[in-house]
Amino acid sequence: MTVWTAVIAASVLCLALKAVGYVLPQSWLDAPRPARIADLLTVALLSALVVVQALASGPAIVVDARLPAVGVAAVLLWARAPFLVVVAAGAVTAALLRTFGWAT
Repeated sequence: MTVWTAVIAASVLCLALKAVGYVLPQSWLDAPRPARIADLLTVALLSALVVVQALASGPAIVVDARLPAVGVAAVLLWARAPFLVVVAAGAVTAALLRTFGWAT
């Protein structure tokens, strides 16, 4: 199984879980545990996708300008910076690293 197959399978599973939510009784959905699981599953899938996009180049793991850019974006998100600032800072970080040849 490739990484993308796993990501697609997990996405389909997440979509199926959300679709089942329309069939279940409301009392089951009001419980805190199902809501927490659904929230965490979505975050885990998005995090996995970001990691795969930042570190993978085909089947190989590559550390290039994307990794520091994601790190800068993560720090700015943690500091609660506006989203536009986060995206711009990540792009500028990657561009500067590539310009000076520190990361390809």
